[in-house]
Amino acid sequence: MSYDLAVWDADRPPDNRQAGSIYDELYVRHLESDDVMVAPAPRIAAYVEALLERYPDDEARNVVWASPPVIDEASGPIVYLQMSWGQAGDVSEYAASLAREHGLVCFDPQGECLRP
Repeated sequence: MSYDLAVWDADRPPDNRQAGSIYDELYVRHLESDDVMVAPAPRIAAYVEALLERYPDDEARNVVWASPPVIDEASGPIVYLQMSWGQAGDVSEYAASLAREHGLVCFDPQGECLRP
């Protein structure tokens, strides 16, 4: 079981409803099909690199990421973060804070809401 966040490069939507629509569109366009995957946008790549400085990919013994390597979950302007349920509290808080520092949008698809 995982807790997921989507982080993307755009202006922050004014409300959860619009954020959900943007998320749906970005997910379909950039993540739903393996045929459409493109290199992560520079700001997304920089964000993932900074995130991994604190919570590295450890594919052999990973307790943080449910789907390592994390960069493989990035395409164009979006990255879909899948955290192990037991680590979700601390990791998601840091991921949302780091997204804000990088000027990115952080969205919780399960709760259908923007992360502050």
